[in-house]
Amino acid sequence: MGEIIVEKLGWKPVEEQEVEIVERKGAGHPDHIADDASESVCRALCQMYRDMFGTILHHNVDKGIVVGGRSSPRFGGGEVIEPIYIMVAGRATTEVLSEDGLTLIPVGSAAVEAIRNQLKETFRFLDPDKHVIIDYKIKQGSEDLKKVFELGKEMPRANDTSFGVSFAPLSQTERLVLETELYLNSPELKKELPEVGEDIKVMGLRRGDRIELTIAAAIISSLTDDPDHYMNVKEEIRDRILDLAAKICEHPVEVYVNTADDPEHGAYYITVTGTSAEAGDDGNTGRGNRVHGLITPCRYMSLEATAGKNPVNHVGKIYNVLAMLTSEAIYKEVPGIREVYVKVLSRIGHPIDEPAVVNVQVILDEGYTVDRVRHEIEAIVEDKVGRVRELTDLMLSGKFMMF
Repeated sequence: MGEIIVEKLGWKPVEEQEVEIVERKGAGHPDHIADDASESVCRALCQMYRDMFGTILHHNVDKGIVVGGRSSPRFGGGEVIEPIYIMVAGRATTEVLSEDGLTLIPVGSAAVEAIRNQLKETFRFLDPDKHVIIDYKIKQGSEDLKKVFELGKEMPRANDTSFGVSFAPLSQTERLVLETELYLNSPELKKELPEVGEDIKVMGLRRGDRIELTIAAAIISSLTDDPDHYMNVKEEIRDRILDLAAKICEHPVEVYVNTADDPEHGAYYITVTGTSAEAGDDGNTGRGNRVHGLITPCRYMSLEATAGKNPVNHVGKIYNVLAMLTSEAIYKEVPGIREVYVKVLSRIGHPIDEPAVVNVQVILDEGYTVDRVRHEIEAIVEDKVGRVRELTDLMLSGKFMMF
């Protein structure tokens, strides 16, 4: 593999910086819907290719769009007037020529069905057949990239010159933002507080030692009788998140829910289906959470969308996951690490287990030096990179969060 460069960072850990901003777009947010659509199509294609040919063929379907519809929610009911439009675009192997002749692959129908099933898994009140138009624009893959794909049947070759980046550990603010959304979209919460829809956005701001959480939670109109009921649900969300925060972090926490409400003018965040996409909010694949499930402007970030990229040789996906797992392992296994950042750069056409460079940057506890931790870090990097091909099945099995 290429060079491993380990160096010490000279700035404050995120926890010690005066201001920290963290965001998570939840399962029903339009950008998350777009990510889910692209990734569900990718997984469906992988499964279909394996079933038909015993291997995953070339594809990348990481271009997706959600165009919001129109709705008329009201307390106790409401209707969707114009459907949401979801489209996934990209490239895929649509036909295979063999000794038996030409085999056409039903890429389009597989894509539509995958998106429909994902929506059914995500939402309780959104009907994919009634409230959504599902579309695709998936064309035959370019020949040069397909050849790169074919060349790497033993060890896949990078189909792009790109990088992946991640870090460890999560700060208290990051953990709180992540756990807040996961809790509000958990089966437990939906059973106890079914009025809470799936479109949850959490913005965390830490100023000094105080954290402010601003939560946008789409409330289901048909389950909410009137404004008083709505305000009670908001208060319940606030109280539950304050209880959660007390278990996660040491900082004082303030929680604000649906701050755009204007009761004087009858404005409340109620939705028919549980997502703002029903009423004009749009989304794109790659505009949501990064590989660790968060948007973290105080950290290094990649602009690559992990969703929809093939899990065999697209380093824009694989190297972000590799960087995440490597940084987590370094933090857990190497003493003296306060923060670690891992950046992995590919070179198109080279085997994916031979990155051009792996850069590991660390903030160390007092008394530790780079020379003291270098050997252990390099060993972990070599191990993770050497087993990079295992990530394909791990990603397809949903073993960890990717956005």
